[in-house]
This record gives sequence, C-alpha cells and structure tokens, in this order.
Amino acid sequence: MRLKTARIAPVPDAELTADQKEALGPMLETGRVLNIFRTLAHAPKALKAFLSWGNYVLSRRNALPAREREIVILRIGFLCRAGYEWTQHAEIGLRSGLTAEEVARIKAGADAAGWSAADAALIRAADELHHDQFITDSTWRALGEHFDDKQKMDVVFTAGQYTQVSMMLNTFGVQLDEGQSLDPDLKGF
Repeated sequence: MRLKTARIAPVPDAELTADQKEALGPMLETGRVLNIFRTLAHAPKALKAFLSWGNYVLSRRNALPAREREIVILRIGFLCRAGYEWTQHAEIGLRSGLTAEEVARIKAGADAAGWSAADAALIRAADELHHDQFITDSTWRALGEHFDDKQKMDVVFTAGQYTQVSMMLNTFGVQLDEGQSLDPDLKGF
C-alpha cells in the first residue's frame, strides 16, 4: 500500500446523496459496498461510467477466459504496487481457476518456471503495456499462437482498465476492506 490512510475517505451509508445511492445501486442492496466504490462515490457520474466499462472487462463479453483475464489484472496490479487491487483480485483469481502457487508466481514474471507459453505471453504483454504502453511484435505473435484478435484486444483493454484502477487506488489511498490482509510483498510501497 502506498498510503497508510485514505486521502479520500469512503462515503458511509449515512452520508450518501441521492446521486451516490443511484451510482452504487445494486451494491447497496446486497449490503456490501467495497471501499473502492465508496471512495469513487465522491464522483457519482464518473463512478457510473467506470462501472460500465469495468463490467465489460469483468464480464463474459471480454473474450479472455476468466483465469487468463485475472493473470493480466494481477500482473498489472503487482507492477503498479496496488495492494488493494492485488488483495481483491488474488481472491477472484483463485475463484477463476488460478492456483495459490500461480497467484504467487505472477509476482516473479513471465520467465518464472512453470508457466505455459500462453500464460507467459499474457504476463509478458502486461509487462510491456505497463512499461512502454505497447506490445512488441514478438509478444503479439506469441499471444497470437493462443488467442484470437478479439482476445488480444481484450488483453490491452484489461491491462489499461487495471492500470487506471491501480492509479486511483494508490493515489486516493483506498484502504483494504474489513477482514483483508495485505500481501507482504506489497508492504512499504
């Protein structure tokens, strides 16, 4: 975590405006609104737009299988040193078919032993997008051996979405939700 306290505090239920309640919609009905959304509720129109695009990235409309999508999200979250993002998506990754060992290995990168060629290509693409905002020809070809053009586009969309998410989380100081623990490799950032 970059900050020990929030720069922008999550909005508690008692202080939500009508616009904020509308933006948070179904989340309020479930009784569980994550700190990221309570923080973004300070800008309800932006939150609604953010949720629309985020729902695409996390839905079946994204042509990447959930496991592969989570590899990209976790790698971007780790590279951005976004402790909140990593914490949320480590759990989602496990539910999406990643093993605990694979989640941990994502931190080591594409050259760590044990990755399939497809998984290594996803991690390499995330690294290149993070560092240069561009996927090289060799990595694009490697992705093409396992993924179609729509899936390759969704790699870029996913990496871009979670780069933005990481920027917001880190800069706004969004703190972990109750009951969560920060990965030791992300402490002190």
